[in-house]
Parts: sequence; structure tokens; C-alpha cells
Amino acid sequence: MRESRLSIQQELIPEGRCFGCGPANERGLHLQSYRGPDYERDGHVLMSFRPWPEHDNGLGALNGGIIATLLDCHAGAAMMQAAADRDWLDIPNGVVYVTVNLDVRYRRPAPATRAVQGRAWATSLDESVITIQADLYDGETCCATSVSTWKRWRPRT
Repeated sequence: MRESRLSIQQELIPEGRCFGCGPANERGLHLQSYRGPDYERDGHVLMSFRPWPEHDNGLGALNGGIIATLLDCHAGAAMMQAAADRDWLDIPNGVVYVTVNLDVRYRRPAPATRAVQGRAWATSLDESVITIQADLYDGETCCATSVSTWKRWRPRT
């Protein structure tokens, strides 16, 4: 999925340093998520990621930690977009959300040699807590699923 428009991460957190999705992290994965074609109707956020050779688990499959990172960061993009759509996200002033729970279910091995795709969407939206479902696919095959909970957090001053 190569997009000409900015990714959610580039739009909302251009200075982000997250290992998985931070545009400003030189050594990170640079995951890019985009609003799906029917986003206004279904809220789906999509991504595609091509693993690096270093992401192989030694058996030709994608390492489980990398899968969890992809799901967490892709869910984060869906959460940020949903929060931004409701004017709940104010990154410059420190009003952000953090992952407080990530439940990953590994269903099938994901390939380490070709791109995997992801889909994420909000299942519960409240200004203080947002829940996101995220799935990782190899074509039509679901390789892993996650449910994550995000809580609103403000740094103490």
C-alpha cells in the first residue's frame, strides 16, 4: 500500500519517535497507516508492511514481537485518528492516549519474506478510554489479531 497522501502518523505525529511508527525515528520500522476508502462509514484504518530480513524468527516467519509491535502501532493510528476526529487529541499540549492493555492472538505464521497487511478500527469510543481491534493478514489469511485499550493521559507539570 503505497500512498501519495500523508500517513496518519506523518499527519498527527510528524516528530514521533516511536520505534514502530514514529516518522522521526531513523532506526524505527516507519509503519504507515491510512484511512481506508470507506473510513467515513466503517472507521477502518489500513496498512501494509514489508518485513526486513532481521524480522525473521529463524523459521521463515515474522517474529512475534514484531507482529505485536505492528498491531500496537497500527491500533495506535486508528485510535489517534478516531480521537482527532472528535477533537480529543491535542498532542502539542500533552493530551494523548497510551496503551494500557494489548491482547495479541497469534493464529497463523506471518511471512517474513513478503508484505503483510493490517486493518484496525475502534470498537469502543469514550473520551477517557478507547478500545481498538486490529488484525494482521497475509493476503486473505488472518495471521494475528489484537484488542488494545488506550487511556487518556496528560503529563504532570
